[in-house]
Amino acid sequence: MLRVGLTGGIGAGKSAVARRLAERGAVIIDADLLSREVVQPGTEGLAEIVAAFGPGVLTPDGELDRPALGAEVFGDEEARRRLERIIHPRVRQRTVELTRAAGADAVVVNDVPLLAEVGLAPTYHLVIVVTADRDVRLERLTSLRGMTAAEAAARIDAQTDDDHRRAVADVVLENDTGLDRLHARVDLVWRERLVEFERNLRLRRSAPRHPGPRVLPSDPEWPRAAARLVARLRHGLGDDVGIHHIGSTAVPGLAAQDVIDLMIGVRTLHEADALAGTLADLGFPERAGDWSDHAFGISGRTWPKRMHGCADPGYRVDLHVRVTGSPGWRFALLTRDHLRAVPEARDAYAAAKLSHVRGSRDRLEQEARAADDWAEATGWQPGAD
Repeated sequence: MLRVGLTGGIGAGKSAVARRLAERGAVIIDADLLSREVVQPGTEGLAEIVAAFGPGVLTPDGELDRPALGAEVFGDEEARRRLERIIHPRVRQRTVELTRAAGADAVVVNDVPLLAEVGLAPTYHLVIVVTADRDVRLERLTSLRGMTAAEAAARIDAQTDDDHRRAVADVVLENDTGLDRLHARVDLVWRERLVEFERNLRLRRSAPRHPGPRVLPSDPEWPRAAARLVARLRHGLGDDVGIHHIGSTAVPGLAAQDVIDLMIGVRTLHEADALAGTLADLGFPERAGDWSDHAFGISGRTWPKRMHGCADPGYRVDLHVRVTGSPGWRFALLTRDHLRAVPEARDAYAAAKLSHVRGSRDRLEQEARAADDWAEATGWQPGAD
């Protein structure tokens, strides 16, 4: 099933987005509701809170007195962490249970207020962030929730900022202009992104690659998108797997096609084949066919690899799975690092890309030789991004 994370700052309109997605057919799992459910009277969660903080955190009716508990943990980092150790594992367990109960073709949306703050973004196939101007949020909190201006500002300031949220967002929904406009944006994302993503994920196929401009100016969103995708892969495969952003979109300032090239290094192609199922579950299905690299400067030789795409129609991705240490693996990392380090080489390579589109490989061969010379002169070794 497609697992979506939904988040946004207080007053941004996250709950309105969740309701609209539910109307479209999504299964909504609300972390706030679950955090209340797991500490209802009679639960082990509530009993553990009382044991940790004392009976003063209960109302006369035996329910959790949230203001009293808040006073206990406010400004006390260790107390807050003790509370989180009680609540968070129970919320996660209920989330797993509810997710498993959803249909195999479900779009499961996890409504998590602190998704960005606690680093949960890589655990989802896609993250939606709802944003709104600060003044709009302040107005909503004072007029709709009865907060004073000072209370509203304090609640907003206690959370992370929208720049941090945008960094983990695959989709940003702006909510400054009214409910009708917000609903229209949600419906578009549902129809053109989530429904297609779920179908592709279930069928283990890549999203169609619609033709676009051959070469675009350098876009700062490319490395941010790559970082999100790499984080997702690392979460699913483990930190010991070498994953890199390669290709032209990995070089700041270099014009490129709007395709994110990623690379996974493996010990053998048998290991690459063993990863195919996990990669498909993560949203990166294998592309059929025989794939290989030509190493510039080594005439007539090719090195086999595996290729994966992306089930998310919002991204254009080529995921290369290469044997670590092979000429193709080395060339991908060396070229990227050389072009990052030497602006003159970057500019020459931009011209080489245009020549390559027209069928000439001469300039690419020149870049390969220049990169090798640079590697020898600097002592370059393949490393992390």
